[in-house]
Amino acid sequence: MVGTTVGVMTDPTSDVRPISLSGSAPPETVLGFEDPAADAALDEALAQPTPGQRRDAVSAVVADWPSHLECWARLGDLGRDPMEAYAAYRVGYHRGLDRLRQSGWRGSGYVRWEHPTNRGFLRALAGLARVADQIGEVDEAERCALFLRQLDPGWTEAMAGETL
Repeated sequence: MVGTTVGVMTDPTSDVRPISLSGSAPPETVLGFEDPAADAALDEALAQPTPGQRRDAVSAVVADWPSHLECWARLGDLGRDPMEAYAAYRVGYHRGLDRLRQSGWRGSGYVRWEHPTNRGFLRALAGLARVADQIGEVDEAERCALFLRQLDPGWTEAMAGETL
């Protein structure tokens, strides 16, 4: 809608001026798709019958595809304790920052949940915020929560879904 003018009244004697909308919003980054074989392997891993089997299977998938962001977020969800979860979420977060930069992100702008390919990164960041708070890293939890709202102003914790 660059340069679009929207009239607000039809009375030519009105003092109300048209509103000019410009495309000056912050840029938006959308991450690329993951390897379909990795997605299929993750789905199979998540279908395992017990949490321990799911964790081991997801760990094997992430070992084969270490840049798969949803794998890291899921591994964090399946952590046996807060420190293991924290480590997996942190790796997912940092790998996600690398992928964002490779996708043209320059440290600001939107990375919205509405794009499914962004969700692994956002879930890892949300998990990092949650677990940082649990282990007493309050400053980090607050930074991560703020970063989520900057990346997607419509962010809610419900978007990240239930942990496994």
